[in-house]
Amino acid sequence: MNDLAFEVKLQQDVAQQEPVTLDLTINGTLTRVVVEPHLTLTSLLRNTLNLTGTKETCAEGACGSCTVLVDGIPTLACVTMAATLNGKTIETIEGLANGNQLHPIQEAFLEERGSQCGYCSPGFVMTTKHLLATNASPSVDEIKQALSGNICRCGAYEHIINSVQSAATKLAKEVK
Repeated sequence: MNDLAFEVKLQQDVAQQEPVTLDLTINGTLTRVVVEPHLTLTSLLRNTLNLTGTKETCAEGACGSCTVLVDGIPTLACVTMAATLNGKTIETIEGLANGNQLHPIQEAFLEERGSQCGYCSPGFVMTTKHLLATNASPSVDEIKQALSGNICRCGAYEHIINSVQSAATKLAKEVK
């Protein structure tokens, strides 16, 4: 089977699949949705649930701007099929703030100018949340490694690293 024939067969297979009912916990709220099998998590969040903080830039899983937490693990929403997530807990950038009170990571990114245009920021913030949940006091090299799947086209990496360090300090003060 050549590549074109395979692609046509794959499209036919997907088109024949029935919609899937999902029970998800999104930002702490139990949500039941019916999705088409080909729907990505980014499309579900942005277009169905109107959670537009999650950005889609490359649609290939290469830039990290669509990163959300699925069961606490950074996940690229643009290449994750929503239909595979039944029973999962999803946290997006909208789930961090408590009303008008920003999460300490969001505060740190704001204070340290970790965002230039801001398009990549939700992915960096969500990846940082996972990093600081698993390593409360990361070194610069550990920060760079953890954020290596996220790309900032503006080149604000120094400010992003400073933001993560500041967030670690803020979170450590909350624990005391």
